[in-house]
Amino acid sequence: MSERVSQRETMIIIGGGLAGLATGCYARMNGYRTQILEMHELPGGCCTSWDQGRFTFDWCVSWLLGSGPGNDMYQIWLELGALQGKQMRTFETFNNVRGRDGRTVYFYSDPDRLEAHLLEHSPADARLIREFCSGVRTFKKLLNAYPFLKPPGLMGRLERWRMLAVFLPYWNTVRKSLTTLMTDYSARFKDPLLREAFNFILYERHPAFPLLPFYFQLGAHAGQTAGVPEGGSLELARSIERRYQRLGGEITYNAKVEEILVEDDRATGVRLSDGREYHADIVVAACDGHTAVTRMLKGRYLNETYRRLYEETINEPGQTYPGYVSAFFALNRPFPDEDPCTTHLLTEEESAGLVGMGAHPGINVQFRSRHYPEHSPEQTSVVFVTYFSDTATWRELADGPEQASRVRKGEELHTLRVRRGRAYYTAKRQIRDTLIRLLDARFPGFADSIVTYDVSTPLTQIRYTANYDGSIAGWLPFVDGGETMEQELERNGPVLPGLSNFYLSGVWTTIGGLIRAAASGRHVVQFICRDDGRPFTAGIDETAPEPTQIVIPVPAPDRPAGARPTALTRQGA
Repeated sequence: MSERVSQRETMIIIGGGLAGLATGCYARMNGYRTQILEMHELPGGCCTSWDQGRFTFDWCVSWLLGSGPGNDMYQIWLELGALQGKQMRTFETFNNVRGRDGRTVYFYSDPDRLEAHLLEHSPADARLIREFCSGVRTFKKLLNAYPFLKPPGLMGRLERWRMLAVFLPYWNTVRKSLTTLMTDYSARFKDPLLREAFNFILYERHPAFPLLPFYFQLGAHAGQTAGVPEGGSLELARSIERRYQRLGGEITYNAKVEEILVEDDRATGVRLSDGREYHADIVVAACDGHTAVTRMLKGRYLNETYRRLYEETINEPGQTYPGYVSAFFALNRPFPDEDPCTTHLLTEEESAGLVGMGAHPGINVQFRSRHYPEHSPEQTSVVFVTYFSDTATWRELADGPEQASRVRKGEELHTLRVRRGRAYYTAKRQIRDTLIRLLDARFPGFADSIVTYDVSTPLTQIRYTANYDGSIAGWLPFVDGGETMEQELERNGPVLPGLSNFYLSGVWTTIGGLIRAAASGRHVVQFICRDDGRPFTAGIDETAPEPTQIVIPVPAPDRPAGARPTALTRQGA
């Protein structure tokens, strides 16, 4: 427990991503005077988009847990003003997986429809299919009781028993979902495509994931609480930023924190890269966890758990979420019959030009204009392609710094482009051309329709967010790093032992995802209020009506692949 300090009134929050914005909102709801310092010139961190001519390229939200009513996640979003006045769009399929033989498995949102489709696909796997879909139905019910509003570290014994009582009717499914790896479960299918496709339900292959996250996401989608918000990722962040500012909070952009100031084992403020200092009673690091504890605090105040996490575990393979290679293509024509989201499994030959791809080749292809029609003009399309990529490959290709601050018009900026050298840009062009060949073969006319495009790598992620190793969401769940962090937080709260007035927030204090980042802001303020002897309070933003919910039907014909690869001659971005 952090040392209790009375009369703390002011707070500095490092980072203006969703965790920092949420921390600021809840701190303002509880009377603290707050200042958010954000390195970028925009809010949101990873939850972002950018304009490319007439098109908007949305990098983040493919589904938003808590987008529909009936659960704690939804309440948090309403408290943050994130969803009000918007349309929440849920599709009839969560994701599709297209095999190398041209067959496609459609992971329908409705578990009954999913079961019927899978049984038609492989009658020989009937028992396993029915078992899996039964698990999805169970989690659909369970989600309405899943606790997000209060961290376990602040729950009393009675609250813990009540929480366990909620889970009791579902305990057998929950237990099995936690103790069975999806890689083991999927290996039991007789149909070879199902054996592989089930590993890619969540777009990419997650070899360390048990069944639980698959049930959780599909159960949420079945309950229409994993849709996408009108306006997309950056508008989601902007909505929370507006909520924060209406509550009276302040935010400063282009402000890169270099050091957390400490006096007598008390955090007293921060020093920016340009030498400016900000002082406050409380400092909350809602930024990259490794940067905060090893650089901003110079490695002080690491107990044995944190020392092992941030000096050893973090460097082990498979402990943090990997980075992404992502590509956007803006097209001057629609593809009205195409599915909004499909993972395409690739042969080694097809994936040969996709730099940094691991041992399980596949790309997730989203017709992003289906998710966000407001992001492109009528009769056009935006296509978003992603795959996990290790950062080391890109570091070997790149020259120069991963970040560089420069002064422009009298203001120091920190996320501007840096020169990375010929090999790096050659690799990006190779990815672009490979994807265009693959997509033009799958969607005839694709190559000739391209208006503009953009390709980013894990180093792009580092440049914009400073996330360790380009990770998209910090610690991976269900492995040593994520499990250890959760245990440490439950024991001691989001603090560093020996350092007063300092707290941690964000995905490095939880196990990834936007709702968990937002919830971490609520939780850290609950700990701060506990330490200050204040009752915690939170209220729903009532400045706009609750969102509307729609389900968008999608066609699901099993179309054969075409075969018309065409090279592109435009120059890369």
